[in-house]
Amino acid sequence: MKLSTLLVELEYRIVQGSVDREVSSVVYDTRADIEKNACFVCITGTKHDSHEFAGAAADAGASVIISEKDVEVPENVTVIRVPNTRRALALISSAFFGFPSRKLKIIGITGTKGKTTTAYMLKSILETAGHKTDLIGTVEVTVGQKSIHAEHTTPESYVLEEYLAGMVKAGTEYVVMEVSSQGLKMDRVAGIAFEAGVFTNLEPDHIAPGEHPDFADYLYCKSLLFKMCGTGIGNIDSEHFEEVFKNATCPYVTFGIEKQADFRASGITLVNKKGELGVDFDIDCRGEKLHIYADIPGAFNVYNSLAAITTARTLGIPAKACVNALKNIKARGRVELVKVSDSFSVMLDYAHNGMSLKSLLTTLREYKPARLVCMFGCGGNRAKDRRYDMGEVSSNLADLTVVTSDNPRFEEPLEIINDILTGVKRGKGEYVSIPDRREAIRYCLKNAKPGDMIVIAGKGHEDYQEIKGVKYPMDDRIMILEEAHELNLC
Repeated sequence: MKLSTLLVELEYRIVQGSVDREVSSVVYDTRADIEKNACFVCITGTKHDSHEFAGAAADAGASVIISEKDVEVPENVTVIRVPNTRRALALISSAFFGFPSRKLKIIGITGTKGKTTTAYMLKSILETAGHKTDLIGTVEVTVGQKSIHAEHTTPESYVLEEYLAGMVKAGTEYVVMEVSSQGLKMDRVAGIAFEAGVFTNLEPDHIAPGEHPDFADYLYCKSLLFKMCGTGIGNIDSEHFEEVFKNATCPYVTFGIEKQADFRASGITLVNKKGELGVDFDIDCRGEKLHIYADIPGAFNVYNSLAAITTARTLGIPAKACVNALKNIKARGRVELVKVSDSFSVMLDYAHNGMSLKSLLTTLREYKPARLVCMFGCGGNRAKDRRYDMGEVSSNLADLTVVTSDNPRFEEPLEIINDILTGVKRGKGEYVSIPDRREAIRYCLKNAKPGDMIVIAGKGHEDYQEIKGVKYPMDDRIMILEEAHELNLC
Protein backbone atom coordinates (compact mmCIF):
# COMPACT_ATOMS: atom_id res chain seq x y z
CA MET A 1 0.00 0.00 0.00
CA LYS A 2 1.23 3.51 -0.78
CA LEU A 3 2.26 5.54 2.26
CA SER A 4 0.28 8.47 0.86
CA THR A 5 -2.87 6.31 1.05
CA LEU A 6 -2.21 5.47 4.71
CA LEU A 7 -1.81 9.15 5.57
CA VAL A 8 -4.97 10.32 3.82
CA GLU A 9 -6.84 11.13 7.09
CA LEU A 10 -3.86 12.71 8.87
CA GLU A 11 -2.45 16.15 9.46
CA TYR A 12 1.29 15.66 8.99
CA ARG A 13 4.64 17.12 7.92
CA ILE A 14 7.33 15.34 5.90
CA VAL A 15 10.60 15.64 7.83
CA GLN A 16 12.61 13.60 5.31
CA GLY A 17 11.98 11.24 2.43
CA SER A 18 8.85 10.82 0.33
CA VAL A 19 5.27 9.59 0.84
CA ASP A 20 5.40 8.03 -2.63
CA ARG A 21 6.67 4.67 -1.42
CA GLU A 22 5.23 1.25 -0.67
CA VAL A 23 4.49 0.11 2.90
CA SER A 24 4.27 -3.60 3.70
CA SER A 25 2.96 -3.48 7.27
CA VAL A 26 2.18 -1.20 10.23
CA VAL A 27 4.07 -1.80 13.50
CA TYR A 28 3.79 0.05 16.82
CA ASP A 29 5.14 -2.51 19.32
CA THR A 30 8.91 -2.66 19.74
CA ARG A 31 8.61 -6.36 20.62
CA ALA A 32 7.03 -7.21 17.27
CA ASP A 33 8.95 -8.44 14.23
CA ILE A 34 9.66 -5.62 11.82
CA GLU A 35 9.73 -6.65 8.17
CA LYS A 36 11.22 -4.83 5.21
CA ASN A 37 9.33 -1.64 4.24
CA ALA A 38 7.33 -1.58 7.47
CA CYS A 39 5.81 1.64 8.78
CA PHE A 40 6.86 2.03 12.43
CA VAL A 41 4.70 4.29 14.60
CA CYS A 42 6.50 5.67 17.67
CA ILE A 43 4.26 5.66 20.75
CA THR A 44 4.98 7.52 23.98
CA GLY A 45 3.72 5.18 26.69
CA THR A 46 3.41 5.47 30.45
CA LYS A 47 6.55 3.36 30.97
CA HIS A 48 8.43 3.39 27.64
CA ASP A 49 8.88 5.76 24.71
CA SER A 50 9.34 3.91 21.43
CA HIS A 51 10.84 7.03 19.80
CA GLU A 52 14.01 5.69 21.39
CA PHE A 53 13.72 2.59 19.18
CA ALA A 54 13.22 4.42 15.88
CA GLY A 55 16.82 3.80 14.81
CA ALA A 56 16.61 0.10 15.70
CA ALA A 57 13.32 -0.16 13.79
CA ALA A 58 14.95 1.36 10.70
CA ASP A 59 17.91 -1.03 11.03
CA ALA A 60 15.44 -3.93 11.19
CA GLY A 61 13.84 -2.91 7.89
CA ALA A 62 11.31 -0.15 8.60
CA SER A 63 11.27 2.34 5.73
CA VAL A 64 8.85 4.80 7.36
CA ILE A 65 8.87 6.28 10.85
CA ILE A 66 5.82 8.14 12.21
CA SER A 67 6.84 10.34 15.13
CA GLU A 68 5.83 13.28 17.26
CA LYS A 69 9.43 13.99 18.37
CA ASP A 70 12.83 14.21 16.72
CA VAL A 71 14.31 10.84 15.76
CA GLU A 72 17.67 9.84 14.27
CA VAL A 73 17.38 7.42 11.35
CA PRO A 74 19.25 6.91 8.03
CA GLU A 75 18.52 9.33 5.17
CA ASN A 76 16.79 6.64 3.08
CA VAL A 77 14.04 6.32 5.71
CA THR A 78 10.96 8.52 5.41
CA VAL A 79 10.10 10.40 8.61
CA ILE A 80 6.58 11.79 9.07
CA ARG A 81 5.89 14.19 11.96
CA VAL A 82 2.38 14.25 13.44
CA PRO A 83 0.91 16.05 16.48
CA ASN A 84 -0.22 12.81 18.14
CA THR A 85 1.14 9.39 17.19
CA ARG A 86 -1.60 7.49 19.05
CA ARG A 87 -4.23 9.20 16.94
CA ALA A 88 -2.04 8.69 13.88
CA LEU A 89 -1.81 4.96 14.62
CA ALA A 90 -5.61 4.70 14.74
CA LEU A 91 -6.13 6.54 11.45
CA ILE A 92 -3.27 4.76 9.68
CA SER A 93 -4.56 1.38 10.90
CA SER A 94 -8.06 2.20 9.66
CA ALA A 95 -6.69 3.05 6.21
CA PHE A 96 -4.42 -0.02 6.19
CA PHE A 97 -7.41 -2.35 6.74
CA GLY A 98 -9.65 -0.52 4.25
CA PHE A 99 -11.69 1.62 6.67
CA PRO A 100 -13.72 -1.33 8.05
CA SER A 101 -15.73 0.74 10.54
CA ARG A 102 -17.44 2.49 7.61
CA LYS A 103 -18.88 -0.87 6.53
CA LEU A 104 -20.34 -1.70 9.96
CA LYS A 105 -22.96 -0.27 12.33
CA ILE A 106 -20.98 0.22 15.53
CA ILE A 107 -22.57 0.93 18.91
CA GLY A 108 -20.25 2.20 21.64
CA ILE A 109 -21.09 1.78 25.33
CA THR A 110 -19.27 3.80 27.99
CA GLY A 111 -19.73 4.32 31.74
CA THR A 112 -18.31 3.14 35.05
CA LYS A 113 -20.65 0.20 35.57
CA GLY A 114 -22.89 -1.88 33.37
CA LYS A 115 -20.95 -1.75 30.10
CA THR A 116 -20.45 -5.51 29.82
CA THR A 117 -23.97 -6.54 30.82
CA THR A 118 -25.53 -3.90 28.57
CA ALA A 119 -23.32 -5.04 25.69
CA TYR A 120 -24.44 -8.66 26.03
CA MET A 121 -28.08 -7.59 26.34
CA LEU A 122 -27.88 -5.45 23.21
CA LYS A 123 -26.05 -8.17 21.27
CA SER A 124 -28.76 -10.65 22.24
CA ILE A 125 -31.53 -8.25 21.16
CA LEU A 126 -29.90 -7.57 17.79
CA GLU A 127 -29.36 -11.28 17.15
CA THR A 128 -32.93 -12.08 18.18
CA ALA A 129 -34.04 -9.54 15.58
CA GLY A 130 -32.00 -11.42 12.95
CA HIS A 131 -28.97 -9.14 12.68
CA LYS A 132 -25.48 -10.68 12.56
CA THR A 133 -23.75 -9.05 15.52
CA ASP A 134 -20.25 -9.15 16.98
CA LEU A 135 -18.89 -7.90 20.31
CA ILE A 136 -15.77 -6.12 21.54
CA GLY A 137 -15.54 -5.96 25.31
CA THR A 138 -13.99 -6.79 28.65
CA VAL A 139 -14.75 -10.50 28.51
CA GLU A 140 -14.18 -11.36 24.86
CA VAL A 141 -14.08 -10.27 21.26
CA THR A 142 -16.26 -12.20 18.83
CA VAL A 143 -15.40 -12.28 15.14
CA GLY A 144 -17.99 -14.33 13.30
CA GLN A 145 -18.02 -17.74 14.98
CA LYS A 146 -14.72 -17.14 16.77
CA SER A 147 -14.33 -15.93 20.37
CA ILE A 148 -11.05 -14.24 21.34
CA HIS A 149 -9.97 -13.63 24.94
CA ALA A 150 -9.94 -9.88 25.62
CA GLU A 151 -6.74 -8.28 26.95
CA HIS A 152 -8.23 -4.79 27.29
CA THR A 153 -11.80 -3.49 27.40
CA THR A 154 -11.03 -1.45 24.28
CA PRO A 155 -8.11 -2.90 22.26
CA GLU A 156 -5.21 -0.88 20.86
CA SER A 157 -6.32 0.84 17.65
CA TYR A 158 -4.37 -1.40 15.23
CA VAL A 159 -5.78 -4.54 16.87
CA LEU A 160 -9.26 -2.99 16.92
CA GLU A 161 -9.16 -2.20 13.20
CA GLU A 162 -7.88 -5.71 12.48
CA TYR A 163 -10.85 -7.15 14.41
CA LEU A 164 -13.27 -4.89 12.53
CA ALA A 165 -11.79 -5.97 9.20
CA GLY A 166 -12.34 -9.60 10.23
CA MET A 167 -15.95 -8.80 11.11
CA VAL A 168 -16.54 -7.23 7.70
CA LYS A 169 -15.13 -10.37 6.09
CA ALA A 170 -17.42 -12.52 8.28
CA GLY A 171 -20.50 -10.61 7.08
CA THR A 172 -21.20 -8.86 10.38
CA GLU A 173 -23.77 -6.05 10.34
CA TYR A 174 -23.68 -4.66 13.92
CA VAL A 175 -20.79 -4.39 16.37
CA VAL A 176 -21.44 -3.72 20.07
CA MET A 177 -18.32 -2.27 21.66
CA GLU A 178 -17.43 -1.39 25.24
CA VAL A 179 -15.56 1.91 25.05
CA SER A 180 -13.36 2.57 28.08
CA SER A 181 -12.20 5.98 29.25
CA GLN A 182 -8.63 4.86 28.51
CA GLY A 183 -9.69 3.81 25.01
CA LEU A 184 -11.03 7.33 24.43
CA LYS A 185 -8.13 9.09 26.14
CA MET A 186 -5.54 7.15 24.14
CA ASP A 187 -7.34 7.59 20.80
CA ARG A 188 -7.88 3.85 20.32
CA VAL A 189 -11.25 4.56 18.70
CA ALA A 190 -10.17 7.64 16.73
CA GLY A 191 -11.71 7.74 13.28
CA ILE A 192 -14.65 5.46 14.12
CA ALA A 193 -18.08 6.93 13.39
CA PHE A 194 -20.37 5.25 15.92
CA GLU A 195 -23.96 4.63 14.89
CA ALA A 196 -24.91 5.24 18.53
CA GLY A 197 -23.15 5.93 21.80
CA VAL A 198 -24.52 4.75 25.17
CA PHE A 199 -23.83 6.28 28.60
CA THR A 200 -24.66 3.98 31.53
CA ASN A 201 -23.50 5.91 34.63
CA LEU A 202 -20.43 7.58 36.14
CA GLU A 203 -18.73 7.23 39.51
CA PRO A 204 -15.12 7.87 40.62
CA ASP A 205 -12.92 5.06 39.29
CA HIS A 206 -9.65 4.56 37.38
CA ILE A 207 -8.20 7.64 39.06
CA ALA A 208 -4.55 6.71 39.50
CA PRO A 209 -1.11 7.28 38.00
CA GLY A 210 -1.12 6.03 34.42
CA GLU A 211 -4.92 6.29 34.20
CA HIS A 212 -6.74 9.55 35.04
CA PRO A 213 -5.24 12.26 37.28
CA ASP A 214 -8.66 13.28 38.64
CA PHE A 215 -12.40 12.77 38.23
CA ALA A 216 -12.72 15.75 35.87
CA ASP A 217 -10.36 14.08 33.40
CA TYR A 218 -12.23 10.77 33.75
CA LEU A 219 -15.57 12.47 33.02
CA TYR A 220 -14.15 14.46 30.11
CA CYS A 221 -12.76 11.33 28.46
CA LYS A 222 -16.10 9.52 28.82
CA SER A 223 -17.87 12.49 27.21
CA LEU A 224 -15.69 12.29 24.08
CA LEU A 225 -17.78 9.39 22.78
CA PHE A 226 -20.68 11.78 22.22
CA LYS A 227 -18.64 13.79 19.75
CA MET A 228 -18.15 10.65 17.67
CA CYS A 229 -21.62 9.17 17.27
CA GLY A 230 -24.81 9.71 15.30
CA THR A 231 -27.13 9.39 18.31
CA GLY A 232 -26.50 9.44 22.05
CA ILE A 233 -28.35 7.25 24.56
CA GLY A 234 -28.05 8.46 28.15
CA ASN A 235 -29.02 7.56 31.72
CA ILE A 236 -30.80 10.72 32.85
CA ASP A 237 -30.80 9.54 36.48
CA SER A 238 -27.00 9.80 36.66
CA GLU A 239 -25.97 12.94 38.53
CA HIS A 240 -23.33 13.48 35.83
CA PHE A 241 -25.69 13.15 32.86
CA GLU A 242 -25.73 16.88 32.08
CA GLU A 243 -21.93 17.18 32.26
CA VAL A 244 -21.37 14.17 30.01
CA PHE A 245 -23.74 15.46 27.30
CA LYS A 246 -22.94 19.18 27.75
CA ASN A 247 -20.67 19.32 24.70
CA ALA A 248 -22.23 16.46 22.72
CA THR A 249 -22.41 17.03 18.97
CA CYS A 250 -25.22 14.50 18.47
CA PRO A 251 -28.92 14.40 19.38
CA TYR A 252 -29.63 12.15 22.34
CA VAL A 253 -32.38 9.98 23.83
CA THR A 254 -32.80 9.42 27.58
CA PHE A 255 -33.71 6.49 29.81
CA GLY A 256 -34.27 6.29 33.54
CA ILE A 257 -36.39 5.28 36.50
CA GLU A 258 -36.42 8.27 38.87
CA LYS A 259 -36.71 11.17 36.42
CA GLN A 260 -38.93 11.77 33.42
CA ALA A 261 -37.22 10.14 30.45
CA ASP A 262 -37.92 9.11 26.86
CA PHE A 263 -37.79 5.46 28.02
CA ARG A 264 -38.84 5.04 31.66
CA ALA A 265 -39.17 1.91 33.80
CA SER A 266 -41.77 1.42 36.53
CA GLY A 267 -43.45 -1.36 38.50
CA ILE A 268 -40.13 -3.02 39.30
CA THR A 269 -40.51 -6.42 41.00
CA LEU A 270 -37.68 -8.69 42.13
CA VAL A 271 -38.26 -12.35 41.19
CA ASN A 272 -36.85 -15.05 43.48
CA LYS A 273 -37.77 -18.59 42.44
CA LYS A 274 -35.99 -21.88 43.05
CA GLY A 275 -32.67 -21.59 41.22
CA GLU A 276 -33.73 -18.34 39.55
CA LEU A 277 -33.23 -14.67 40.37
CA GLY A 278 -34.57 -12.02 38.03
CA VAL A 279 -36.38 -8.73 37.71
CA ASP A 280 -39.79 -7.85 36.27
CA PHE A 281 -40.81 -4.33 35.15
CA ASP A 282 -42.73 -2.16 32.71
CA ILE A 283 -41.32 0.40 30.27
CA ASP A 284 -43.05 3.41 28.78
CA CYS A 285 -41.25 3.94 25.46
CA ARG A 286 -42.58 7.33 24.36
CA GLY A 287 -46.12 6.03 24.69
CA GLU A 288 -45.37 2.44 23.70
CA LYS A 289 -45.83 0.07 26.66
CA LEU A 290 -43.55 -2.95 27.15
CA HIS A 291 -43.52 -5.58 29.90
CA ILE A 292 -40.03 -6.98 30.51
CA TYR A 293 -38.72 -9.92 32.48
CA ALA A 294 -34.93 -10.05 32.65
CA ASP A 295 -33.39 -13.33 33.78
CA ILE A 296 -30.64 -11.56 35.71
CA PRO A 297 -30.94 -10.23 39.27
CA GLY A 298 -30.76 -6.71 40.58
CA ALA A 299 -32.47 -3.36 40.24
CA PHE A 300 -29.30 -2.06 38.59
CA ASN A 301 -29.99 -4.50 35.78
CA VAL A 302 -33.19 -2.57 35.10
CA TYR A 303 -30.88 0.29 34.08
CA ASN A 304 -28.79 -2.05 31.93
CA SER A 305 -31.95 -3.40 30.31
CA LEU A 306 -33.21 0.14 29.73
CA ALA A 307 -29.92 1.12 28.09
CA ALA A 308 -30.08 -1.86 25.72
CA ILE A 309 -33.80 -1.47 24.91
CA THR A 310 -33.57 2.31 24.40
CA THR A 311 -30.68 1.82 21.99
CA ALA A 312 -32.39 -0.99 20.11
CA ARG A 313 -35.72 0.81 19.73
CA THR A 314 -33.95 4.06 18.72
CA LEU A 315 -32.23 2.08 15.96
CA GLY A 316 -35.56 0.67 14.83
CA ILE A 317 -35.24 -2.84 16.28
CA PRO A 318 -38.70 -4.39 16.94
CA ALA A 319 -39.99 -4.32 20.52
CA LYS A 320 -40.71 -8.07 20.37
CA ALA A 321 -36.99 -8.79 19.95
CA CYS A 322 -36.25 -6.76 23.10
CA VAL A 323 -38.84 -8.65 25.15
CA ASN A 324 -37.78 -12.11 23.96
CA ALA A 325 -34.03 -11.55 24.18
CA LEU A 326 -34.03 -10.52 27.85
CA LYS A 327 -35.99 -13.55 29.05
CA ASN A 328 -32.87 -15.72 29.01
CA ILE A 329 -30.06 -13.20 29.16
CA LYS A 330 -26.68 -14.19 30.61
CA ALA A 331 -23.58 -12.07 31.04
CA ARG A 332 -20.43 -13.96 31.96
CA GLY A 333 -19.17 -12.98 35.39
CA ARG A 334 -21.94 -10.41 35.98
CA VAL A 335 -24.28 -11.68 38.73
CA GLU A 336 -23.87 -15.01 36.97
CA LEU A 337 -25.71 -17.79 38.79
CA VAL A 338 -23.82 -21.09 39.07
CA LYS A 339 -26.34 -23.84 39.82
CA VAL A 340 -25.12 -26.21 42.56
CA SER A 341 -28.14 -26.61 44.86
CA ASP A 342 -31.86 -25.94 45.14
CA SER A 343 -31.51 -24.81 48.73
CA PHE A 344 -29.05 -21.93 48.28
CA SER A 345 -27.73 -19.68 45.48
CA VAL A 346 -24.17 -19.15 44.29
CA MET A 347 -23.21 -16.40 41.90
CA LEU A 348 -20.13 -14.79 40.38
CA ASP A 349 -19.66 -11.07 39.91
CA TYR A 350 -16.84 -8.82 38.74
CA ALA A 351 -17.42 -6.28 41.54
CA HIS A 352 -13.86 -5.25 42.38
CA ASN A 353 -14.20 -1.95 44.20
CA GLY A 354 -16.26 -0.61 47.11
CA MET A 355 -18.77 1.18 44.90
CA SER A 356 -19.64 -1.82 42.73
CA LEU A 357 -19.66 -4.22 45.69
CA LYS A 358 -22.02 -1.94 47.62
CA SER A 359 -24.40 -1.76 44.66
CA LEU A 360 -24.34 -5.55 44.27
CA LEU A 361 -24.83 -6.45 47.94
CA THR A 362 -27.50 -3.79 48.49
CA THR A 363 -29.46 -5.18 45.55
CA LEU A 364 -29.13 -8.80 46.70
CA ARG A 365 -30.28 -7.82 50.20
CA GLU A 366 -33.59 -6.84 48.62
CA TYR A 367 -34.14 -10.49 47.64
CA LYS A 368 -34.26 -11.25 51.40
CA PRO A 369 -31.75 -14.12 51.64
CA ALA A 370 -31.47 -16.14 54.86
CA ARG A 371 -27.83 -15.05 54.91
CA LEU A 372 -25.76 -13.04 52.46
CA VAL A 373 -22.22 -14.44 52.18
CA CYS A 374 -19.58 -12.46 50.32
CA MET A 375 -16.22 -13.94 49.32
CA PHE A 376 -13.61 -11.72 47.67
CA GLY A 377 -10.00 -10.60 47.52
CA CYS A 378 -8.30 -7.53 46.04
CA GLY A 379 -5.76 -7.16 43.27
CA GLY A 380 -2.17 -6.34 44.10
CA ASN A 381 -0.37 -3.21 42.86
CA ARG A 382 -3.59 -1.22 42.97
CA ALA A 383 -4.80 1.57 45.29
CA LYS A 384 -4.92 0.41 48.91
CA ASP A 385 -8.07 2.42 49.59
CA ARG A 386 -9.98 -0.08 47.44
CA ARG A 387 -9.11 -2.83 49.94
CA TYR A 388 -10.33 -0.90 52.97
CA ASP A 389 -13.50 0.16 51.15
CA MET A 390 -14.41 -3.34 49.96
CA GLY A 391 -13.74 -4.80 53.39
CA GLU A 392 -15.93 -2.24 55.15
CA VAL A 393 -18.74 -2.49 52.58
CA SER A 394 -18.86 -6.27 52.79
CA SER A 395 -18.75 -6.32 56.57
CA ASN A 396 -21.66 -3.88 56.79
CA LEU A 397 -23.86 -5.47 54.11
CA ALA A 398 -23.04 -9.19 54.21
CA ASP A 399 -23.72 -11.50 57.14
CA LEU A 400 -20.45 -13.31 56.53
CA THR A 401 -17.36 -12.03 54.72
CA VAL A 402 -14.81 -14.57 53.47
CA VAL A 403 -11.55 -12.80 52.62
CA THR A 404 -9.24 -14.58 50.19
CA SER A 405 -6.69 -13.94 47.44
CA ASP A 406 -7.44 -12.36 44.05
CA ASN A 407 -4.60 -11.40 41.66
CA PRO A 408 -1.75 -10.57 44.04
CA ARG A 409 0.52 -9.60 41.13
CA PHE A 410 3.82 -8.50 42.70
CA GLU A 411 2.52 -8.10 46.27
CA GLU A 412 2.32 -10.68 49.02
CA PRO A 413 -1.22 -12.12 49.29
CA LEU A 414 -1.27 -12.01 53.09
CA GLU A 415 -0.37 -8.32 53.12
CA ILE A 416 -3.30 -7.58 50.80
CA ILE A 417 -5.61 -9.70 52.96
CA ASN A 418 -4.49 -7.84 56.09
CA ASP A 419 -5.36 -4.53 54.41
CA ILE A 420 -8.82 -5.86 53.53
CA LEU A 421 -9.31 -7.04 57.12
CA THR A 422 -8.57 -3.51 58.33
CA GLY A 423 -11.69 -2.43 56.47
CA VAL A 424 -13.69 -5.52 57.48
CA LYS A 425 -13.12 -4.77 61.16
CA ARG A 426 -14.75 -1.37 60.72
CA GLY A 427 -18.04 -3.14 59.99
CA LYS A 428 -20.29 -5.34 62.08
CA GLY A 429 -20.42 -8.60 60.11
CA GLU A 430 -18.77 -11.91 60.85
CA TYR A 431 -15.67 -12.75 58.85
CA VAL A 432 -13.09 -15.40 58.16
CA SER A 433 -9.79 -15.26 56.26
CA ILE A 434 -8.83 -18.14 53.92
CA PRO A 435 -5.90 -17.17 51.63
CA ASP A 436 -6.29 -20.09 49.19
CA ARG A 437 -9.14 -19.15 46.82
CA ARG A 438 -10.23 -22.75 46.15
CA GLU A 439 -10.32 -23.50 49.87
CA ALA A 440 -12.34 -20.34 50.42
CA ILE A 441 -14.89 -21.47 47.82
CA ARG A 442 -15.06 -24.91 49.46
CA TYR A 443 -15.64 -23.28 52.86
CA CYS A 444 -18.54 -21.20 51.49
CA LEU A 445 -20.21 -24.23 49.91
CA LYS A 446 -19.62 -26.58 52.83
CA ASN A 447 -21.08 -24.12 55.34
CA ALA A 448 -24.00 -22.93 53.21
CA LYS A 449 -27.44 -22.92 54.85
CA PRO A 450 -30.89 -23.10 53.21
CA GLY A 451 -31.86 -19.74 51.72
CA ASP A 452 -28.27 -18.41 51.62
CA MET A 453 -26.97 -16.29 48.78
CA ILE A 454 -23.24 -16.70 48.22
CA VAL A 455 -21.46 -14.09 46.12
CA ILE A 456 -18.00 -14.92 44.78
CA ALA A 457 -16.81 -11.43 43.85
CA GLY A 458 -13.85 -9.71 42.27
CA LYS A 459 -12.83 -11.88 39.33
CA GLY A 460 -16.08 -12.53 37.47
CA HIS A 461 -15.20 -13.59 33.94
CA GLU A 462 -11.46 -13.95 34.61
CA ASP A 463 -10.05 -17.45 34.19
CA TYR A 464 -6.60 -16.89 35.68
CA GLN A 465 -4.74 -15.75 38.78
CA GLU A 466 -1.83 -13.38 38.22
CA ILE A 467 1.19 -13.93 40.47
CA LYS A 468 4.52 -12.16 39.92
CA GLY A 469 3.89 -11.51 36.25
CA VAL A 470 2.56 -15.00 35.42
CA LYS A 471 -1.12 -15.80 34.77
CA TYR A 472 -1.98 -19.23 36.13
CA PRO A 473 -5.23 -20.96 35.07
CA MET A 474 -7.95 -20.38 37.67
CA ASP A 475 -11.68 -20.14 36.95
CA ASP A 476 -14.08 -19.55 39.85
CA ARG A 477 -17.00 -21.27 38.10
CA ILE A 478 -14.95 -24.42 37.50
CA MET A 479 -13.76 -24.48 41.10
CA ILE A 480 -17.32 -23.98 42.36
CA LEU A 481 -18.61 -26.95 40.35
CA GLU A 482 -15.64 -29.17 41.24
CA GLU A 483 -15.95 -28.46 44.95
CA ALA A 484 -19.73 -28.87 44.83
CA HIS A 485 -19.27 -32.36 43.31
CA GLU A 486 -16.67 -33.21 45.95
CA LEU A 487 -19.16 -32.20 48.63
CA ASN A 488 -21.98 -34.15 46.89
CA LEU A 489 -24.06 -31.01 46.49
CA CYS A 490 -24.89 -31.67 42.84
